[in-house]
Amino acid sequence: MTDPKPLRADARRNRARILEAAQAAFAAEGLAVPLDEIARRADVGAGTVYRHFPTKEALFETVIQDRLRQLAEDARTPAETQDPGEAFFAFLARIVDQAMFNKAICDALEASGSPPDVSVRTKQDIWDAMAVLMAKAQRAGTVRADLRPADLRSVVSGALAMERHAQDRPPGRMTRLLLDALRSARTGDESHLVGEDDRLDAVPQVELREDA
Repeated sequence: MTDPKPLRADARRNRARILEAAQAAFAAEGLAVPLDEIARRADVGAGTVYRHFPTKEALFETVIQDRLRQLAEDARTPAETQDPGEAFFAFLARIVDQAMFNKAICDALEASGSPPDVSVRTKQDIWDAMAVLMAKAQRAGTVRADLRPADLRSVVSGALAMERHAQDRPPGRMTRLLLDALRSARTGDESHLVGEDDRLDAVPQVELREDA
């Protein structure tokens, strides 16, 4: 089998423009964006797009794969000084944040939002790396012992749903509340659970009157 011929300089430029336009389009609209719209944004003909990427799914996978690989690699190599529990929670929060503001990542991670053959291996790498972080945090006693790798997809989906339904609150607040439920009771530190504005003594007191 012969290696594919290298692309000409103009073909390489067109491919780079297509990928740049697709990255922005998929981030904003996910898989719903038409391929013709990506061609328009890249200022190339639709035929040029199809010559490089025969289907929209092929283009989507090329765009998203590098991003997901980088996220998985980041999960495998947390800062050496980082506490295992905080490394786990920080990565979960980052995944939710990325998916909230990048529709392509959201579509790739949510099974209902992407075709089953899009980035399957790369998506699994994300969950596998997250499971390793979880296991380390559990051994350190900072994450509850009954959390299972299979629960992580539901945790991310739940955090995304909560963030979408509470867009009048500061970004990330609902995610932090959900992740706090995953902390081990043995940590003994509950100072992270609520902010100053959420404490009971910060709630304005209402005087109740008895009707005459």
